[in-house]
Amino acid sequence: MLVIGGGPAGSTVAAVLAERGRHVILIDKDRHPRFHIGESLLPMNLPIFERLGVLDKVRELGVHKPGAEFGFTADPNDRQTFSFAKAKGDSPLAAFQVRRSDFDMMLMENAAEKGATVLHETRATEIDPVVDDKRVVYAKGPEGEALTYRASYVIDASGRDTFMARKRGWKKKNPQHNTAAIFGHFDNADLLPGDGAGNIGIYWFKHGWVWMIPLVDGTMSAGAVCFPEYLKTRKGSPDEFLWETLNSCAPAERRLRNATLKSRTYAAGNYSYFSRQAREDRCLLVGDAYAFLDPVFSSGVYLAMAGGERIGQITDTLLDQPQLEKQLMREHERYMLRGMKIMGWFIYRFMSPQLRALFMKPRNVWQIEEAIISVLAGDVFGQTPIRGQLMAFKTVYYIHLVMQLPGALRAWLRRKRNWRVSVEASD
Repeated sequence: MLVIGGGPAGSTVAAVLAERGRHVILIDKDRHPRFHIGESLLPMNLPIFERLGVLDKVRELGVHKPGAEFGFTADPNDRQTFSFAKAKGDSPLAAFQVRRSDFDMMLMENAAEKGATVLHETRATEIDPVVDDKRVVYAKGPEGEALTYRASYVIDASGRDTFMARKRGWKKKNPQHNTAAIFGHFDNADLLPGDGAGNIGIYWFKHGWVWMIPLVDGTMSAGAVCFPEYLKTRKGSPDEFLWETLNSCAPAERRLRNATLKSRTYAAGNYSYFSRQAREDRCLLVGDAYAFLDPVFSSGVYLAMAGGERIGQITDTLLDQPQLEKQLMREHERYMLRGMKIMGWFIYRFMSPQLRALFMKPRNVWQIEEAIISVLAGDVFGQTPIRGQLMAFKTVYYIHLVMQLPGALRAWLRRKRNWRVSVEASD
C-alpha cells in the first residue's frame, strides 16, 4: 500500500490499514512539522480520534472549542453564538482548535506507531497504469534521488496538490463557489469572554468573511476569505494588505487593536474545486485530493478524516476482494457527496444577506436551530435525523430571498462574476 500525502486524510488511511496488519508506506513532500491552515476542528472529529487512539493527544494539543461566534457590526453585543451542546442528536459537546503543524505531525506519528513506514520530503512525480495488479509510482526523495514504488493500491491523499486529478485532467473549479484567502498568526489578540474564549469567531464584512481561531500558546490565527476580485486590488506589501483587510471587518478590528503579526502573511487562491473522478484502477482519491469546499464551517479536516477512515476500511477489503472496487467506491462517493451537499448548501449562500440575517436572528421553531448546530458540528452523514428541519430552514431562506429579490440578485451576480476571476497563490 502506498499513501501519497501526510495530512489528516493520508495519516488516517495509513493508521487504519497499518492497525489491520497491512504493509503501508506513506510519503509526504514536506518535512513535518510544517505550517498549514485549517486549525479549527468539529465535534464529529472526536469519535474518529477515539477510534484512532489519539483523542487524549488532541486534548493536549488543542484549545477547548465549545461553539462558534458569528458577527457583522462593530457592536460587541450584536453577536450570535452557537453552542455545540445545543445540537440535535448525540454529537460531542465540543471540539478543539489546534496548531496544524503539531496536529498533523501527531497523526503521522500515530500511523508510524501502528506500523506504517513514513517518509518525509518524498514527492510523487508520476504514476503508471496497472501491471500485474500493481500500480507503479515514481517519486523523488530528500536528496533528489529517484524512487520507485510498486503497490497493490495507491491512495492519493495529496491535498491541494491534487496529484491524480491534475495528472488526469479531472480537477475542476467549483461552478458554485470561488474564494481566496489571506491570513497569518498574531500575538495579543483579544479572546472572547468567559466560557467562549476558545470559540472560533466568524465575521462577515463587505469583501467576504474573517476567521479568528485561538491556539494553545496565546497565538490567534486570523484571516479573511474573500472574493477573488477583492484580492486583485492589493497595493503595498502582503502584511499591509492583511492588516487593511482585517481592519475593514469591524468585529475583527476590535479584537486585533493591540495585536502584532508574528508570522509572515500567507495566501491561498482558488479554494473550491472537485475532481470529476474519485478513483482509477487501484488508485483511490481522498480528502482535499478529491474535493474542497471552503473553510467557513471548518469542515475540511473532518471531511478528510471521515473519508480517510472509510477509504482505509474499503482498501482493507479490496486487498482481499479487488473485484468489489467499483461497487464500494460508488457507495463511498455517494456517501461523501451526501455530506458535502448538506454542508455546501450553507457554504454557497454564506455571503448572502438572507442567510446572514437568519444566522444572526435564529429561531428554534421545529428544532431548526438545533439542526443547524448539528450541521455546524459536522453531523452531515445521516447520524441524526435533521432533514425535515433543514427543509424548513431552506423554505424560510427562499421566502426571504423572494422578499429581497433585488439584493439577492446583486449577490448572485457578484458570485458569478467572481467565479471567472482567478487568484493563484499557495499556502
